[in-house]
Amino acid sequence: MKTGTILKNKSYLYLTEFFAGMSVMAVELAASRLLAPYFSSSQIVYTIIIGTVMIAMALGNIWGGRKADKNPNPDKLYARLMIAAVWIAAIPLVGKYIIIGISALLVFTVSSNLLTWAAFCTCMVIFVFPLFLLGTVTPSLVKYTVDSLDDSGKVVGTLGAFNTIGSIIGTFLPTFVTIPAVGTSVTFLIFSGVLLLLGLIYFISERTRLVKSAVCLVLFLGCSASAFFDSFAFWEKDLLYEGESIYNYLQVKETEESVILSTNVLFGVQSIMKKDESLTGMYYDYALAAPVMAGVLEKEDPKILILGMGTGTFATQCGRYFEHASVEGVEIDQKITDLAGKYFALPDTVEVATYDGRAYLNVNEETYDVIMVDAYQDITIPFQMSSKEFFAMVWDHLTEDGVMVVNMNMHTEEEGNINQYLSDTIASVFSEVYTVEVPYTTNRELFASKGGNARERLLAAEPENEELGSMMDTIENGLKKYEKGTYLLTDDKAPVELLGMSVIDELIQKEVGYYREVFEEEGVGGLLDSL
Repeated sequence: MKTGTILKNKSYLYLTEFFAGMSVMAVELAASRLLAPYFSSSQIVYTIIIGTVMIAMALGNIWGGRKADKNPNPDKLYARLMIAAVWIAAIPLVGKYIIIGISALLVFTVSSNLLTWAAFCTCMVIFVFPLFLLGTVTPSLVKYTVDSLDDSGKVVGTLGAFNTIGSIIGTFLPTFVTIPAVGTSVTFLIFSGVLLLLGLIYFISERTRLVKSAVCLVLFLGCSASAFFDSFAFWEKDLLYEGESIYNYLQVKETEESVILSTNVLFGVQSIMKKDESLTGMYYDYALAAPVMAGVLEKEDPKILILGMGTGTFATQCGRYFEHASVEGVEIDQKITDLAGKYFALPDTVEVATYDGRAYLNVNEETYDVIMVDAYQDITIPFQMSSKEFFAMVWDHLTEDGVMVVNMNMHTEEEGNINQYLSDTIASVFSEVYTVEVPYTTNRELFASKGGNARERLLAAEPENEELGSMMDTIENGLKKYEKGTYLLTDDKAPVELLGMSVIDELIQKEVGYYREVFEEEGVGGLLDSL
C-alpha cells in the first residue's frame, strides 16, 4: 500500500472520515430542499431521499471495500472524493433542469404515482453517483488505518466515531445555519468545497495528479459561479423575491393586479394581495362567511385567530370588513411574516406569533369567535393539524357560538380522498358542518359551528359593505350541510401524505390528459405544435 507523507500519522485519514460523514448528511438535507419546491416536503419525499442515500452508500461500501483490497492506493480514494465534489457542486446548476426534464418525460409515460416516481428517478439520477463515491470512503480508510488485528477494533471504532460526529454536524449545520443564511445552492457548494479541499491538500502534498486536481478546481469554480445566477423557478422573470427559510422555498411575484406568494415552484398560490383592495376571487373570500356565521358583525369585541397566517391575506380582509374585530395569526415561518410586512402591507395591528399552530393552541388559553385553519406546507397538510385530537383542541378554543373554517385544497370526487377524511374527522368533533365549493379552483371551504345555528346567522346577516353582502349571497347559495361518514384521522394514524399525493397525482393526470393524447397520436412533433 502506498502511504504518503500526509497520511503517516493517520490524522488526515480520520479527518477525511469526519468530513465525508458530514458531507453525506449535508447533501441529504440539501436534497430535501432541492426537491421540496417541485415535489413537496412530505414524508414520502424524505423517505425516497433517505432510501436513495442508503442504496448509494451500501453499493459504495461494497465496491469500495473490494477496490481497497485489490489496490490499496489512497490516490484512488482522494480522486473519488474530488469527482464527488465536482458532481455535488454541479447540482445547483443542473439539478433543477434534470427535475423538470424527468417530470416532463414521466408525465407522458407514467399513469399513476407521478410525483413519487419523478422524485425517485430524480434522486437516482442526481444523488446516487456522488453518494456512491462517498460510500467508498469508510472501507477504504479501514484498509489504510488498520495495521494489525491487535488494534483493529480500536481503529475501526475511532473511524466510526469520527464519521458519526461529522454526520451530526452535517445534520445541524444545513438546517439551522447554511440553508437559512445562504440557501440550498450555496449549501451544496460549501460541502462539496470541503470534499474538494481534502483532495487538493492530499494531492498537493504528494505532488501527484496536479493537472487533474487543477481541472477539478476549475470545474468547481465554474459551477459555483454559474449557480449564483440561476433560480429554482428559472422560467420566471423579474421576481420580487426568491429565497429560502428553515421551512420553505419562498417566491414573491407581482402582476398588474396583485402580489403573490408561492412556497412551491409548480403548485398553487399561498397568499395574495390585491392592489385595488378588492376581493381576491379565491378561497379567502369564501372564508369570510365564518365571521358572519359567528355573529362577529353584531359583537362588540370579537376575536379572530388564523392558524397558517401566510402573508396575511385573510387577516387583511378581516380587518377591512370587520374593523372592530381583533385579528391575530400564527405562522411557523418567520421569513414569511417578514415578507408580509415588506410586500403585502400586513397591518401593524395584526399580531403574528412564530409558532406551530397546534403548539400555539396548547399554550394559549384564549377563546376566539373564529378560528381559521389554513396550515398547508407547500402542497401537503401537517398531520398534527388534521387529526381528531387537533380539532377537539380547536373546539376548546372557540366561544360558545364560535366557528372554525378550514381551507381544504386538492378537491376530488374519488372515494376515500383526503378531504373526505378531513371532513369526517371534523364532523366527529363538531355536530354542525357545512361546505362550499370555490369555483374554478380545487379548493373547498368547510365551516364547523360549535353552538349551532351558523347557517341561520348567515341568512339573517345584512352586511353594510355591498361587496361583502354579495359574497355572502354567493356562499349561501352554494352552502351544503355535510353528512358525517366513517373516515377518521387521529394522532396515531393520519396518512395525509399518501392521501395528498394521490389527489395531486389525479389532478396532474387530468391537466396533462389532452397533451398525452396528442403525444400518443401524433408523437413529439404533434406535441410541440400543440404547445
